[in-house]
Amino acid sequence: MAKRLIPCFNRILIEKIVPPSKTSAGILLPEKTSQLNSGKVIAVGPGSRDKAGNLIPVSVKEGDHVLLPEYGGTQIKLDDKEYGFEIVFCVSFTYWFLFIFLLLFCRFHLFRDEDILGILHD
Repeated sequence: MAKRLIPCFNRILIEKIVPPSKTSAGILLPEKTSQLNSGKVIAVGPGSRDKAGNLIPVSVKEGDHVLLPEYGGTQIKLDDKEYGFEIVFCVSFTYWFLFIFLLLFCRFHLFRDEDILGILHD
């Protein structure tokens, strides 16, 4: 059964890309290469509002591959219902949002729009 998380404001749900621990030839890679600094955008909130109340949209869209800072974001585990305070607070609002179905046993991180360093292109 899939779970549903709806990000709010300018929050972005990211699934971090796990790099391989060894090459196709079987050579083990050092742990330093396994840092998670890129990810795929799973869902985005509608954006934030300026002082006049105008909507400032999020700069990335679902499906984008993005470069992430080394630290930051709120890690959430959807399979065992461990949510950070920011997520519980956010989900309790009934105001906006896009929806997304998330697979069980996946790790996701929640970032703000301004925390995304850039979009990765192939």
